[in-house]
Amino acid sequence: MMKKDSGGSGRGREPVRVKKSRGRTASSRQWLQRQLNDPYVAAARQKGYRSRAAFKLIELDAKYRFLKKGAKVLDLGAAPGGWSQVAVQRGATVVAADVLDIEAIPGVVFLQADLTDPDVPDQLKAALGGPADVVLTDMAAPTTGHRATDHLRTIALVEIALEVDIDTLKPGGAFVGKVFQGGATGELLARMKQHFREVRHVKPPASRAESVELYVVALGFKP
Repeated sequence: MMKKDSGGSGRGREPVRVKKSRGRTASSRQWLQRQLNDPYVAAARQKGYRSRAAFKLIELDAKYRFLKKGAKVLDLGAAPGGWSQVAVQRGATVVAADVLDIEAIPGVVFLQADLTDPDVPDQLKAALGGPADVVLTDMAAPTTGHRATDHLRTIALVEIALEVDIDTLKPGGAFVGKVFQGGATGELLARMKQHFREVRHVKPPASRAESVELYVVALGFKP
């Protein structure tokens, strides 16, 4: 059941069945049926969030309280913008970055940028007006269906985000990033523990049970 601040559980609704059609594959029919019956999808539409992923951040913040009013937040790989929307609602100053362009979000400064560019951390700090209090990333590589490969490709994105994080985060700050089943690899986890007081792996309720995604929450940044 969804938490109170995620817009209702959707309990009591009759499940929607998607009928077979000549132009729709079985996998697309299953995806559509899952979307239509997902209470987080309905709640995201109701609240104006750009994706159901917004509730993952809401649930993570409800547990760890890293989004503070007045905080400076970087949202890396921000498209389509659901996490930036949540951070702004929490009263944060938000700078979002992605290689893809996204539709403007009130209260968010957006930079279309490649995070592997060595100039990007300074550009992000300049846009924020100083170091960040929180660095967020919900980036994931396109899945191949091979779990080990997908895990390594997403870990590579987390490593890139962590590099930006180390260059932009202020002492005591927080980092939240997506990983896949198995969590952060030994080398990456050791590096996080070197730089943060506390590192946790979490699967928020909004993350589908069948999904292999996890989130790493790192608190208390030590430069």
